[in-house]
Amino acid sequence: MHEMSICTALLEQVQRIAKEHNASRIEKIVLQIGPLSGIETSLLTHAYPLAAAGTVAENAELVIESSPIRVKCTRCGAVTEAMLNRLVCRECGDFRTQLISGDEMILSQLEMTISSPE
Repeated sequence: MHEMSICTALLEQVQRIAKEHNASRIEKIVLQIGPLSGIETSLLTHAYPLAAAGTVAENAELVIESSPIRVKCTRCGAVTEAMLNRLVCRECGDFRTQLISGDEMILSQLEMTISSPE
């Protein structure tokens, strides 16, 4: 289950950001995950509490949003949304496309409680 290592890496990044902003607690983590990323969101959701235990993000809400699959056609130049396992241009129907998005995992939002300086 590589989702545990993904959670661990995510939490390292979150803790680094929290430290930079002097945050005492992470309230919410929002991720954008594409369907071609290779990440099983249900496994990620189950692994998160184990990875977050004892960190500033231990009680944070984890929100996962799906990113659309977008391709750019090398024939007509259109950028269109595509379906999983059907990465064809919706404008001209050509199969020669470049993947623009849909394979990513992005930390898109982080809500935290900032500690007041003493």
